[in-house]
Amino acid sequence: MIIGSLVALITPMLDDGAVDKSKLDDLVEFHIAQGTHGIVAVGTTGESATLDYEEHADVIRQVVQKVNGRVPVIAGTGANSTHEAIDLTKRAKEAGADACLLVTPYYNKPTQNGLYLHFKAIAEAVDIPQILYNVPGRTACDMANETVVRLSSIKNIIGLKDATGDVERGRSLIRQLPDDFAVYSGDDATAVDLMLAGAKGNISVTANVAPDKVSQAADYALAHNAEMAHKTDASIGSLHANLFLESNPIPVKWAVHKMGLCGAGIRLPLTPLSDEYRAQLEESMLISGISIK
Repeated sequence: MIIGSLVALITPMLDDGAVDKSKLDDLVEFHIAQGTHGIVAVGTTGESATLDYEEHADVIRQVVQKVNGRVPVIAGTGANSTHEAIDLTKRAKEAGADACLLVTPYYNKPTQNGLYLHFKAIAEAVDIPQILYNVPGRTACDMANETVVRLSSIKNIIGLKDATGDVERGRSLIRQLPDDFAVYSGDDATAVDLMLAGAKGNISVTANVAPDKVSQAADYALAHNAEMAHKTDASIGSLHANLFLESNPIPVKWAVHKMGLCGAGIRLPLTPLSDEYRAQLEESMLISGISIK
């Protein structure tokens, strides 16, 4: 089972929007050195919606090769087309990913049975461990707990990233699932509480900026040390909030840029962080002990 702090890695880009392959390698090394337990490549934080098929597969392949087995690599392969999601998942398996992360189809708002059949089709088409991803605030599609429980019986569907931020809902779901099915938080502000309730880790945006503290908080939570988990998490609490001053990944890419780890490149229709928010984000970085260059 994949556990701990799993960074939802940004995709570094040059000013013209091209993927910065050199900085991508550097970010992988940075996260491994800082204690990140696993890397999610080309998830939604990695701007999966604006990378084309070849770029998507290339970034996954490069991350897998650079990691070289040191930590698990989870590839974001979700789409609002079942056919497209199957194709991306096949490419991730060919690239050597350890698992795939599949967001619920966005915009087309399928029924619960449609969601079940969508994920079932992907699981049957590609023999690789698959993690479901529910983030209704971004997709306009909410996968019910009952649907997750139904899907948990499919052998290679191994987990769920729950980005609802509803800890009570997550706690109820965990009680209904088999022991070998992992729930991961997808909401940094409530991740410690969900892990203390039985989740196995945190697929984290904040880990792009404070990987050591997000990793430490996860370690404490998974060891049931609630006091130290909350204390560590509180030290980066302002980051959890201010990394969402504008739509993700706008603030987190700006923050990583200010750390000197990559350029400020981002793809339209996303734009660099607005001037009015930069001082607020940078202040929260300094409060959290993050150096700015």
